[in-house]
Amino acid sequence: MHELFFESFNTKVQLTKEEELQIAKYLTPKKLRKKQYLLQEGDPCKYVAFVEKGALRSYSVDEKGNEHIIQFAIEGWTISDLYSFLTDEPATYNIDAIEDSELTLISKTAHEELLLTMPKFETFTRLNITGAYVAMQKRLTSIISSLSEDRYESFNAIYPDIVQRVPQHMIASYMGLTPETLSRVRKKMVGR
Repeated sequence: MHELFFESFNTKVQLTKEEELQIAKYLTPKKLRKKQYLLQEGDPCKYVAFVEKGALRSYSVDEKGNEHIIQFAIEGWTISDLYSFLTDEPATYNIDAIEDSELTLISKTAHEELLLTMPKFETFTRLNITGAYVAMQKRLTSIISSLSEDRYESFNAIYPDIVQRVPQHMIASYMGLTPETLSRVRKKMVGR
């Protein structure tokens, strides 16, 4: 249980077996069925979720009912509505499972306690938040200034195996494109 979580943790900050056992006491396993919510907009985000198996997405829905995917999370990735988690404000995103999934959850209370009592957990958290901020900044710059073809190439570089795992309309949503535009981009790239 939590094998991939600790494998990921140890690539950033090396833990002893005793430290792993101490952290494991704060972790909660969770299974989600495909299309099942981990979080719904308006609810407080009580967990950070690490994906052991499966795939999830974080998204908002606009007033016209269109979904705007903010993030995918596959094995080894973390997902949450970080703003809601850190501020106790209502969530602005929905998070649901694209596939049947197995997660490792860290509650807000557990997170706070680990930050105070375990310096290595604080370092791991800082590295994750810094990495997420850098990724968000790169994505924002890409959406603002890159051609659709370049965005699709970037998507394939970040999520090399997800193209086979999620519907094309979700990839289009993540890229800020219509499914029709994504289809044209993909055809154009095959012709290169």
